[in-house]
Amino acid sequence: MTSMIKWLVLPMLLVSVICGMPTATKAEDNLNLNVDAAILIDAETGKILYEKNADASLGIASMTKMMTEYLLFEAIESGKITWDQQYSVTDYTYRVSQNRSLSNVPLREDGTYSIRELYEAMAIYSANAATIAIAETIAGTEENFVKLMNEKAKEMGLVGYKFVNSSGLNNEDLLGMHPASTGASDENIMPAKSVAKLAYFLMKDYPEVLETTKIPKKTFREGTSDAIEMSNWNWMLPGLVYEYEGVDGLKTGTTEFAGHSFTGTATRKGMRVIAVVMKAVDANGVGTYKARFDATRALFDYGFAQFSKEEIIPAGYKIPKHKTISVEKGKEDNVAIAVKDPISMVIKTNEKELYKPVFTAEKEKLEAAIEKGTVVGKVHLEKIEGTDYGYITDQATEVDVVTTEAVERASWISLMFQGIGKFFSNLWGSTTDFIGGLF
Repeated sequence: MTSMIKWLVLPMLLVSVICGMPTATKAEDNLNLNVDAAILIDAETGKILYEKNADASLGIASMTKMMTEYLLFEAIESGKITWDQQYSVTDYTYRVSQNRSLSNVPLREDGTYSIRELYEAMAIYSANAATIAIAETIAGTEENFVKLMNEKAKEMGLVGYKFVNSSGLNNEDLLGMHPASTGASDENIMPAKSVAKLAYFLMKDYPEVLETTKIPKKTFREGTSDAIEMSNWNWMLPGLVYEYEGVDGLKTGTTEFAGHSFTGTATRKGMRVIAVVMKAVDANGVGTYKARFDATRALFDYGFAQFSKEEIIPAGYKIPKHKTISVEKGKEDNVAIAVKDPISMVIKTNEKELYKPVFTAEKEKLEAAIEKGTVVGKVHLEKIEGTDYGYITDQATEVDVVTTEAVERASWISLMFQGIGKFFSNLWGSTTDFIGGLF
């Protein structure tokens, strides 16, 4: 029997080798993520390291607040509002804040609160009424703020999104005071890829957000009778139940429609990644807090174990077949060109040789005089084989290709002889074509 098995297995292995079929499962196929969608990206470049159903529009719940945070930082930066600016509680925010079955810090009906403390309640505790308060401060009404959210999403190049409120709650939880242009049971949606892109822009443009999202616990209105302990819903932060080394953000989300979702970020070995998991469930198909953090942990482990940041192209690299560029009216007919700065990329271990430089020229030739360091084009990297998911920004990292030496303009006498030579060269070419046509 053993002999028979060997004879059956051996031909299969031979076929596998001959046809190039893999005999081992890819590492990413072993993640076994129990989620409706997921994505993992390099936070520096936006390079996609893993994705699963990442283009499907799903509920995002309180991950919505990343957009509210972005618009808040933008408003602060432009001087439209300030951190110390005081917000007076409206009937809307007061009534929503009293619902402790939702994530909230109770607001006093006649109270005033600084934008900074409302922001901290939103970023740390996912406080919903505090989020609406920020929206009202920036745009006057949540209705107007939702318009800003959708406009900013378009500007960022997000796809498959729909914002109906600032907090991520289902409109049914807003006590009939939801934005009038939206449905009574509407909820915010977006694909995992767009969620990752939103997180990418938030951290790229306003990295200071991590100074708040990394806080595991803080007391709201400490030292007053309104003091309330705010525990961060990101339980992967240091000291919390699902602690993971290097985690310092970013935003959880939970509703019945969206399930248990999370956008997390962590840094190790000089590399930062962003992971998004949507509608995570356990082995029994039940959505839980643990399930979303387990899925995120699997993505982080995969990213940090399988990928590293490597210099692929050094500064001064001469691109094969593009080592020079033609020069007109110069003392030299060509000038040497090379990559100005090194190109580094987060790649899988041992895949460095699978990337090739792709040169895009800005001009086919240059006219003297030419200075050293003149930009003649761009170069980026493309993978020549194997899976490459691309970038969430749809653009690979590019660096300049420049001249490595100067070329002086030829004297008028040299230019005259060059012109004469070119004239006779063209004349001879035309004559040859004419004679060739006769025969």
